[in-house]
Amino acid sequence: MGCGGVAIFASTPPAIWNHDTEYNYRPDPNFYYLTGFEEPESICVIAPDHPKHQYILFVRPKDKQAEIWNGKRVGVKDARQRYGADKAYPIEKFSEKIGKYLQGAERLYYTLGSNQDVDAEILARFSQSVRSRIRSGKGFDTLVDPSPILSELRLIKNETELQRTRLATEITVAGHVAAMKAVRPGLYEYELEALVESTFRMNGANGIAFPTIVASGGNATTLHYTTNDCRIEDETLVLIDAGAEYGRYSGDVTRTFPANGTFTQAQREIYQIVLEAHYAIIDSIRPGVSINEPHQKSIELLTEGMLSLGLLKGKAKKLIKKEAYRQFYMYRVGHMLGLDVHDVNCVHEPNGDFKTFQPGMVMTIEPGLYVADDTKDVPPAYLGIGVRIEDDILITETGCEVLTDGVPKEIDEVEALVQGAK
Repeated sequence: MGCGGVAIFASTPPAIWNHDTEYNYRPDPNFYYLTGFEEPESICVIAPDHPKHQYILFVRPKDKQAEIWNGKRVGVKDARQRYGADKAYPIEKFSEKIGKYLQGAERLYYTLGSNQDVDAEILARFSQSVRSRIRSGKGFDTLVDPSPILSELRLIKNETELQRTRLATEITVAGHVAAMKAVRPGLYEYELEALVESTFRMNGANGIAFPTIVASGGNATTLHYTTNDCRIEDETLVLIDAGAEYGRYSGDVTRTFPANGTFTQAQREIYQIVLEAHYAIIDSIRPGVSINEPHQKSIELLTEGMLSLGLLKGKAKKLIKKEAYRQFYMYRVGHMLGLDVHDVNCVHEPNGDFKTFQPGMVMTIEPGLYVADDTKDVPPAYLGIGVRIEDDILITETGCEVLTDGVPKEIDEVEALVQGAK
């Protein structure tokens, strides 16, 4: 931020589910990253130039009547003692107290759009300060979005973040293994969804990191299928994309496996191409390599695979240039992982080049091939087959560590796990 800056971060307001019932509360990730504070109606102020208070929290005060209904509040005193703030105030005092922390500020760091009430307060003060500066030469006249700064900070995980990520991924592994052991033709997709999510909770997860995908048969060719209400038929594949959240950090794993425990020949052929690409991409990742390299490698390898299956016809280079692969592979091969399952990290340098991998980054690798039921001019045996294999990886000093290797992905290991309980 440099000298002359003050930053304000507001928690997201609660969201109403219906009438007087709220959704389970989830704090704004940037607010939580800086404070660790999880209650709604709270604001963090960072004022580096203030002589006494550089970190200030505004929180809900203790309220016995409200706490009977919704649980204990941290309160003003404990907000300072437990969360390290130099000063804490009741949230109702924000309008009254914020002025003294803005005195002498030249820039105000704030992200518009997360909290309408705080937005209105900030914009009113900004307008007032701009008018005052014209007359007196004092006051802040620049509003800066701090999100890019937080994006940089959140890109490299510290030890606490890595501990939580490891637990999130371990719990995610347990959920996937439970589903693979339980699957059989005749179950409904939602039964596996329930098993995965209950396994997460029984292992200490906050809950799910994103809506669970359980897609059988042709449903697996819809990337974000979440209806999860179809009967699982014999000789079909089941694709599960699910992740647990622990300590607000996310896991995200996909496995694709045969409902009856045995891949058909066509399923095996597509699966093996995706698996080999998956391994090759991970083997190429190490510090100093461009973050874009895994995606480019996935395009090359999967295009060659599509040619070998007869899904595409022609020369690989020309097909890649025309992006013909996008009919069967339509997304980037991975994303950063953290407080958000698709973590909000900028992967480009200021000049537009891609950043390079650095130790402490966590991301997913998830190549896939998807042949929809109504695809024209492809071998009929491949119609309705969707395969994705996704793991979470941590960039280390010498390469990368696969955090989710505990879920089998080799064909014989997958078949053995699925058949084991039959």
